[in-house]
Amino acid sequence: MNLIAGPCQHESLEQSKEIASRCLKITRKYNFDYFFKASFDKANRTSDNSKRGQGIENTLRDFAVLKNDLGVNILTDVHEPNQIEWIEHNYPDTVDVYQIPAFLCRQTDLIKTASQTDKIVNIKKGQFLAPWDIEGILSKTEKAKEVWITERGTTFGYNRLIVDFSGMLYMLDNYGSRLVYDATHSVQEPGGAGLSSSGNSMYVPSMCYAASALGVTNFFIETHPDPINAPSDGANMVKLEDFELVIKGIYEHCNLNSC
Repeated sequence: MNLIAGPCQHESLEQSKEIASRCLKITRKYNFDYFFKASFDKANRTSDNSKRGQGIENTLRDFAVLKNDLGVNILTDVHEPNQIEWIEHNYPDTVDVYQIPAFLCRQTDLIKTASQTDKIVNIKKGQFLAPWDIEGILSKTEKAKEVWITERGTTFGYNRLIVDFSGMLYMLDNYGSRLVYDATHSVQEPGGAGLSSSGNSMYVPSMCYAASALGVTNFFIETHPDPINAPSDGANMVKLEDFELVIKGIYEHCNLNSC
């Protein structure tokens, strides 16, 4: 069982180390393999005035410290092939998983470049795709070491996402253990607050438990010590102090359903 967790954006070494240390301790307690997640650049913010992150150089330098000090696996999203090439040249042993953002999940050159590394490739399923549309994406990943597909909800009118659990069953039947469920982005209300996104993090635990009842064993959860003041996605992130309750619930539901 894999658990991807961390802040939406990397804000500082101290904060990311706090989050990663806490998540690592909890995931070990409940027998999950942990992957620390943070972004060096949020390239698809709603407004040009929105905070995008600390940049690739500053963030990767801090990631290298995190990996050295904590020994955590690290996942980060990439938006252009040259970002992957830069990381592979300058920090080849730091990132363990390259994540393809949902809006870029059909970008052939980006996917192929990630697949040519020795890293796992996690592809966020676009909000605009049907479950069976994944086949076309997977045809671009033949050289990949390993590929994960992350479900994060489907567009349902303006500012709403829904999670199609029958579609998730289709993906489990066809992609099996490669399926990851992103609960925090599933409760997002994109653009619902005007210049930023809104959402309801209260729904995150229940969505996780429903997915575990289907047989999902891999989860993606953004978490932050102070979500209200996070630079992005605060409304749908789990507060760090509540993180263990959510993970414990997933673990118990998985055992109940023999995940």
